[in-house]
Amino acid sequence: MSELRHRLCLAVLLSFAASSACADDGVSARWQTQVGDISAHADTRARGDAIGRRLDAVGIAWKREAFEHNGQAGQNLVADLGGPDKAPLLLIGAHYDQVAIGHGATDNASGVAAVLELAQALKAKPLAHHRVQVVFWDLEEKGLLGSSAWVATAGREQPALYVNFDVFGWGDTLWMMAPDSGTPFVASLREASAKEKLGFSPGDKYPPTDHLAFLKAGWPAVSFSLVGSDEIDPILAVFGGGKPAQMPKVMQVIHSPRDTTAELDSARVDDALRVVEQGLRAWDAAAH
Repeated sequence: MSELRHRLCLAVLLSFAASSACADDGVSARWQTQVGDISAHADTRARGDAIGRRLDAVGIAWKREAFEHNGQAGQNLVADLGGPDKAPLLLIGAHYDQVAIGHGATDNASGVAAVLELAQALKAKPLAHHRVQVVFWDLEEKGLLGSSAWVATAGREQPALYVNFDVFGWGDTLWMMAPDSGTPFVASLREASAKEKLGFSPGDKYPPTDHLAFLKAGWPAVSFSLVGSDEIDPILAVFGGGKPAQMPKVMQVIHSPRDTTAELDSARVDDALRVVEQGLRAWDAAAH
């Protein structure tokens, strides 16, 4: 009898482990599929259509919002996840346009797919103290025009926080642009990263991307990338005008013919997205 009970318990444990693995695989599989769907198109409108299909599939209403900035016209995609009435706004975003060369898989379908996964999670289990919107920016590659137009729009609501994603394609480290790395939000992310055994590197040095439009307006903003820990210093060196001994993978891939899904590695995507979600939920709870 005891041996039978042992076998039954073992079977249950194995079944649970298998189901957990499948759940984990689901996030990275969806992320990889979505990156492929977006980066299959060079046309920005078609890339936006791919994003819209994913939002439709998970029941999130969205719209195109046309803008003109610095003499150029584009369309941001805006989705409202709802939340408590009159609560402050959490805004999450990523640019969906690409340069003329390559497929824009790493830069930045990877970041868009990360936002789509977070949107699904926050739709299924809403935050208690914030409303949430997600925005996909156009014309980032032309000088952060989509996000700059958003911030410059008269009467636009200032978010309690803007969270940006750009280059979220591989590696063992969650790299965070944080103007102040001593905040409770960063502390929550650090704790969650330790639990996931994922590298975490917050700081105010970071490549230029859409968070800058918000910071320049005096609005709070952070940004996330998923890269290799050994890439961060060389990336900063490149953007600082230096020439590192070994060019980091990011700089070899983006804005080149190599920017395809072949360069992606989803091994730590699930972990990184769990860390960000846990950090945002802790940030939301602390706001009460």
